[in-house]
Amino acid sequence: MSARGSILQKLRAAPRQERSRPDLAGHFQHFSKPDDEVARLRHWAAMMRAVKTEILWTREAEWDAALAGWLAAHPQDSILLSDTPHGRKLAQRLEGVDKALRIVWFDREVDGWKPELFDVAAGFTAVRCGIAATGTLALWPDEAEPRTMSLVPPLHIALFDTSTLYPDFYSAMKGENWAAGMPTNALLVSGPSKTADIQQTLAYGAHGPRELLVLAVLPPRIAIHDVEGGGR
Repeated sequence: MSARGSILQKLRAAPRQERSRPDLAGHFQHFSKPDDEVARLRHWAAMMRAVKTEILWTREAEWDAALAGWLAAHPQDSILLSDTPHGRKLAQRLEGVDKALRIVWFDREVDGWKPELFDVAAGFTAVRCGIAATGTLALWPDEAEPRTMSLVPPLHIALFDTSTLYPDFYSAMKGENWAAGMPTNALLVSGPSKTADIQQTLAYGAHGPRELLVLAVLPPRIAIHDVEGGGR
């Protein structure tokens, strides 16, 4: 018998010991703060704002109007939308109030319109869920709303249903059943793109959008002044 075969035979014959799985839920719970939903939202917002993220608290019935108002105060010449319910809803709102804003639909292969794509000012996408502990949004790119939409435009506008805010990364994976299947480019976003590679100087927008606006849609049970600590 060869040396390799002898080693493998010994390994196969060695006694096996079943090891128990680690208690991941207990591990993360140990480090989680015993707070309520409002406290988690406040912590999430504070973490995101610490890295130059702007948050606009709003409601399901009015997020499109809230964004239209924000865009009126922060004019953009173009916005990239997807052929999705939220993309179409925003397009309908903007077409009625902002004639100067050019709407660009992501409805072609990237290679066929790169010059136009890289000239778009803002991209609008939905969010899969949020993570309170680290101030994070999880994006779930797909064929209708690919990664390019949140990567290329200098301003990324994210629509976030705050009822999907989880305390930590593990509870987000379990709650959203990520084990059932993940996209090629599942993303964790904790602010605009930033780097300090050059002379340890922090710069925004080096590898993606330099600005991030989150439309944080609150459920009816939570008042806006509660998450803002008294002001919108």
